[in-house]
Amino acid sequence: MREKILAVLEKNARMDQKELAALLGEPEDAVAAEIAAMEKEKIIGGYHTLIDWDKIGADKVTALIEVKVTPQRGMGFDSIAEQIYRYPEVQAVYLMSGAFDFTVILEGKTMREVAQFVADRLSPLEAVLSTATHFVLKKYKDHGTIMVQEVKAERMLVMP
Repeated sequence: MREKILAVLEKNARMDQKELAALLGEPEDAVAAEIAAMEKEKIIGGYHTLIDWDKIGADKVTALIEVKVTPQRGMGFDSIAEQIYRYPEVQAVYLMSGAFDFTVILEGKTMREVAQFVADRLSPLEAVLSTATHFVLKKYKDHGTIMVQEVKAERMLVMP
């Protein structure tokens, strides 16, 4: 039942428990108890709203930063990740396979603010070897939601 509940809530966190129970064919009290248990166990870590900030003209820049580091003896990557994710402007930190170690997703008001964060806070960390910053220019799909109006292909009628 857990995976079914999570699959529905991942798509629509606003669905109430009564509606969710009916959809899954489970008793409402069982669904409520399962959700409460998953929240307590941190399987459900929070509920978030996906907002298209561009539509309201908000000043917000998202950057993906590739970070190469030297792992810390006895702690691997975890202590470095913790130093990075403690900054409030950092939205996400992922350990990666491949050419770099972490992807850091950061939000700021301007590109300059993001650049300042990289220069003043991220790059000076002792374990950080290098960074590469990529700015999101336009979001087409975010967290499974299409963020743009879909364009319908139309063929032009050509008369002989």
